[in-house]
Amino acid sequence: MCGRFTLSGNTQELATLFDLDSVPELTPRYNIAPTQAVAAIRIAQHSAKRELTFLNWGLIPSWAKDIKMGSRMINARSETVAEKPAYRAAFKRRRCLVAADGFYEWQKLDGYKQPHYIGMKDHVLFAIAGLWEHWEGGDGSVIESCTLLTTTPNDLVSSLHNRMPVIIHPEDFDDWLLPAPDPGLLMHLLRPYPAEEMVAYPVSTVVNSPANDSPACIEPLPSPG
Repeated sequence: MCGRFTLSGNTQELATLFDLDSVPELTPRYNIAPTQAVAAIRIAQHSAKRELTFLNWGLIPSWAKDIKMGSRMINARSETVAEKPAYRAAFKRRRCLVAADGFYEWQKLDGYKQPHYIGMKDHVLFAIAGLWEHWEGGDGSVIESCTLLTTTPNDLVSSLHNRMPVIIHPEDFDDWLLPAPDPGLLMHLLRPYPAEEMVAYPVSTVVNSPANDSPACIEPLPSPG
């Protein structure tokens, strides 16, 4: 799964990667946690252009009677996303890209879990495949939320966890975001990202608490000896 990630890059990088006309100034985030707002790119309803929006992390289906359902739906398995009732409508019509520059996984060791930070070797921003939903309450309240898609891990991540987020290559952004006559044709995009382009290293357990959101979360642990 993917339970925490970061977005600490600058605004211009974000605008360039996703070809956005405008991007608000973003506060660097080093420990983004479920139920919090995440920066997502989708196709605007009225202009057919890409837009940056903020979605609650934890998908709430439009038919949900309890918004607490979202806290249990932070990730969706890419292998079954086209069939699961909670995700299939969004997979057909409401796909998005969630901006990130790293994510965390916890490796099970003897008696404890060691957090690791994982990102690109060149430290650039990347896009996690997401689905979004629009939910309306009986009182007129509106919540837009999302889930992150996961897949089998590459050789780098497999030693840490049995799942990893689906990372979409920039050349595939349009295919993922734009309407598709058959969403099944997109399944080939939901694959592990090449391990040779990524790096992972152990970090402090300071990241274990969502209250900690600082560069200390991504600092490498000192090498033994």
